[in-house]
Amino acid sequence: MTKRSRRKLAVSNFSSFGNMSRLGKIPVVIPSGVEVTHVDGVLTVKGPKATLARPMKKDVNIKIENGEIAFTPGDTPKAKALWGTYAAHTRNMVTGVTEGFTKILEIEGVGYRAAVEGNNIILNVGFSHSVTLEIPEGISAEVVKSVITLTGSDRDALGQFAANVRKVKKPEPYKGKGIRYQGEYIIRKQGKKAV
Repeated sequence: MTKRSRRKLAVSNFSSFGNMSRLGKIPVVIPSGVEVTHVDGVLTVKGPKATLARPMKKDVNIKIENGEIAFTPGDTPKAKALWGTYAAHTRNMVTGVTEGFTKILEIEGVGYRAAVEGNNIILNVGFSHSVTLEIPEGISAEVVKSVITLTGSDRDALGQFAANVRKVKKPEPYKGKGIRYQGEYIIRKQGKKAV
């Protein structure tokens, strides 16, 4: 098989997969104690932990019945691209209002520390000054020794805030000092050797 024919086969396989969404085909089950409404293009999920709302474009049809949320793509060009995305967002919303999400960050470095004061998280990570970040609404932060635990119902907002905290002092590649996600692997570089 030539290089060109292999490329054509790969493209044809990709386009055939693009016509269907495995995520979109599976309906989202609504657990007991969760209320879901879709009014004026806004999907609202209300549960024991929180109430989340997300605007949904008309490219995807959303049907709520028999304790399930079903998604079908419309006839617009963006419909198939948004089909699985909307299904995944809805699953995250249902999980968020029932169980919630957690992000854990670890601080490594001599003298590096963090503290929660009121609605702010204070980071001392090697700068001449401390860095203060406001904790967004709906997210709670807890610091035990050098571990920051962030919890929230909105997965997108939680992930963004965790990324903002990590961005204050990304782990450097020589000694690994900085803020990292729990379980994150840092590729180390070898320092200069004395001659």
